[in-house]
Amino acid sequence: MSSKYVISLCAFASFIASPLAAAPKTDEKNAPFICSAKQMSKCFTTVAKTSMPAVVFIKVQSNMDDQQNPFQSPNDPYESDALRRFFGAPQQPESKQQMSQGSGFIVSADGYVMTNAHVIRGADKITVVLHDGRELEGTVVGADAHTDIAIVKIEGSGFPFITLGDSEKMEIGEWVVAIGSPFQLEATLTVGVISAKGRQNLRITDLEDFIQTDAAINPGNSGGPLLNLDSEVIGINTAIVSRSGGYMGIGFAVPSNLAKNIMAQIINHGIVTRGFLGVSLQPVDKDIAEAFNLDKAEGALVSDIAKGSPSDKAGLKQGDIILEYNGIPVKSLGGFRNDVSLMTPGTVVKLKVNRKGKILTIAVTLGSSSDSLSTTGGIAQKLGIEVDSLTPEIAGQLGYPKTEQGVVITKVKPGSVASTAGMRPGFLILAINHKQVANVKDFNDAMADVGNNNRVLILAKQGSTTRFYSIKLE
Repeated sequence: MSSKYVISLCAFASFIASPLAAAPKTDEKNAPFICSAKQMSKCFTTVAKTSMPAVVFIKVQSNMDDQQNPFQSPNDPYESDALRRFFGAPQQPESKQQMSQGSGFIVSADGYVMTNAHVIRGADKITVVLHDGRELEGTVVGADAHTDIAIVKIEGSGFPFITLGDSEKMEIGEWVVAIGSPFQLEATLTVGVISAKGRQNLRITDLEDFIQTDAAINPGNSGGPLLNLDSEVIGINTAIVSRSGGYMGIGFAVPSNLAKNIMAQIINHGIVTRGFLGVSLQPVDKDIAEAFNLDKAEGALVSDIAKGSPSDKAGLKQGDIILEYNGIPVKSLGGFRNDVSLMTPGTVVKLKVNRKGKILTIAVTLGSSSDSLSTTGGIAQKLGIEVDSLTPEIAGQLGYPKTEQGVVITKVKPGSVASTAGMRPGFLILAINHKQVANVKDFNDAMADVGNNNRVLILAKQGSTTRFYSIKLE
């Protein structure tokens, strides 16, 4: 069965690719198929000509030099499980350079490039190779690991670019085109259909709503566009299911509507903020429905509420079952969570709740979950550091009081100005140019205020010692 399928597919592709072949001597009922095949071929060709100039190849260089951690004991060479989990496994002390690559695409004439966060993770140098062969240095504007979206900037103007379409309008079975650089083969185009939408619980990213496609996607395609036949990006190719590491007919792309939201926040604010309810939820299955005397299994069960959270303040209770939000039925936990996360903090969400058989409407004013996001780019990249907010869990791992506030340095680029000044992973940044830093948003705001100044004054804590670091930017 499978062999027959492959042969049929190849034959169809060969027929499309040979428009000058002698027309078969058959009756007129074959004519519509011939015309349709040629038209479809022209559609793919148009997408290629329109979109390929804006698709880029991304080369990433990472310096694997190890940084001595300030919390490492001379008699205990990086044996702390907490530090290993947070900072990653130690590298060999000798200098090593690691090269990786992926794909991306230009989204504006002034050089903003969208790709996957995992493509540029840990990058010390990014080279963006354009379709015309030019190689330009890329700077990370920001990256969001929760959705695996990153924005890179290249300097210049008048770049060819492609626009993001409406992924919600795409239907299962529609033709799509994937373009990228699999196995370093630049500007490779493959064709397929949308196999499914709304794929969740794949454990690829924290927020999942993937488009599934059978268009061939291989290593190196990550970050490239998935396009409709109008040459609009409707997905960002992110992952594949494979036993061999290569194409097996199942690929996943972040939908463009989700990517648009993340891109706008990164470019405009340098950070992604998300709506926050402050509840733990579980699906209502048949057993839960029977236990709560429900007529049918529907909604999301509130299993826990964070004290002082927006839901707690609004009066939501443990055991409540959320049936609708703003009139939209809760069909899945993933869909509900994703929709809430894309709302702006401060938005009022009206929840329809079943509380012990009584239907209530509860209005919740969303908080913000931006404090859990890490940041790279801008002045931070010039300093040579990456940071993350200090959560109570990380504070406990690093020996800081759980009530401590600040951003913790997660990476210091070897040879950078921060490294030369003596800063190391695990340092807690408390203030930038005398402005207190409690979280990533405060850090980004303070860095934005640095502007064109060539010196940054950082107040940082190392263990129980606090000191100022005056760092001159290169």
